[in-house]
Amino acid sequence: MTESLYPRSSADCIRPVVCGGGVLPRKKSVVKEEYERILQEAIQRLDKISQNRSAPKNIRKATTDAMEILRSEDISYGMRSSKAIAILNEIMNDINMPFPIRSEILLIVGLLEKIRD
Repeated sequence: MTESLYPRSSADCIRPVVCGGGVLPRKKSVVKEEYERILQEAIQRLDKISQNRSAPKNIRKATTDAMEILRSEDISYGMRSSKAIAILNEIMNDINMPFPIRSEILLIVGLLEKIRD
């Protein structure tokens, strides 16, 4: 007996082309894992800034606030990232911010902008 060209179920799908161009059923979990990875990287970078004693106190406070928001699991990924971006954008034009910290915050904002709802 010949084997069918079509998968018996969506769990049999290996590639979208084989499955008629459909999306793999595990896509949401892959996206969730990617968002978690991005959030963890952003939290680590923010933690470094918040522990840096050469950073002004208001900048350390803002990074701590952004970390708390990113860690709260009762809010969706998109809301967490947009709230954290808003906090970080408020301190971006601070005159007292050292250039390496400003560059790091810009990098963190770039990471968080990848997260969508």
